[in-house]
Amino acid sequence: MHFTDIFKQSFLREFSSNYSNTSMLFFLCVAAALGLYIFLVYRIVTKKSFYNKNFNLSLWVLTVITAGIIITISSNIILSLGMVGALSIVRYRTAIKDPMDLIFLFWSLATGIICGAGIAIIAVELAVLVTIGVFILDKIPMPRAMKIMTISASDSKCEDEILQALKSNCKHYKIKSRTLSAGLLNIVLEYSTTDEKACTDAISAIASVNSVSTIAHDGEVTF
Repeated sequence: MHFTDIFKQSFLREFSSNYSNTSMLFFLCVAAALGLYIFLVYRIVTKKSFYNKNFNLSLWVLTVITAGIIITISSNIILSLGMVGALSIVRYRTAIKDPMDLIFLFWSLATGIICGAGIAIIAVELAVLVTIGVFILDKIPMPRAMKIMTISASDSKCEDEILQALKSNCKHYKIKSRTLSAGLLNIVLEYSTTDEKACTDAISAIASVNSVSTIAHDGEVTF
C-alpha cells in the first residue's frame, strides 16, 4: 500500500462525523429555536421607522441553513468540497447600510456554525451574553444630536443681532453656511439649546429677519 493511500484513509477517518440522525435533527432544532430568538431580539432592539420584516425573517432562515451546511460539511469530505465550490460562485450584492443589521447577520451566521458543529451550549451562552450586552449598552444615555437652523433676513447688517441672540439662547452653535445675495442674508447653522421656543422667538423678533426654520436630523453625533 502506498503512503499516499494511508494518508488519505486516515484523513477521511478523522474527518468523518459521528452524528446520528437524531443528533442532526436536535442541532437543527436548536438552531431554529435560537434563530427565532434572534428574530425577536432584532424586532425589539431595532428603532427604524421602516421595519424590514423580510430582513428579520432572513435572519432565522440564515441560522437554520448555516447549521445544515455545517452539519453536512462535518459529515462528508466530498460533500464539503462540493459545498465550498458551490458557495464560492455565489455573489451577494445587497448593501448593508445599518451596522446593527450587520451585527445581527454575523450573530445568525455564528449561531448556525456553532450549532452545526455540535456545541449548541456555546450558542445559547452567546445569545444570553449578546442580549444582555445589547440591552445594557442601548440604555446608556447619549448626547442629543445638534439641530439645524436656517435663517433668512432681508438685511445683511442684522447678522450681529442674530449672533447675539444665538449666543444668549444657545448652549452651542456653529455656522455651516452663510449666503449673501442682493442684500439678502441666509444662514445655515447647527445649534443646541434647552429652550428652542425662546431661541427661535428671540431671532424672529429681529426686525430684518423674514423666517426661521429648525430641522431635527438623525445623523451621527460628533464628540
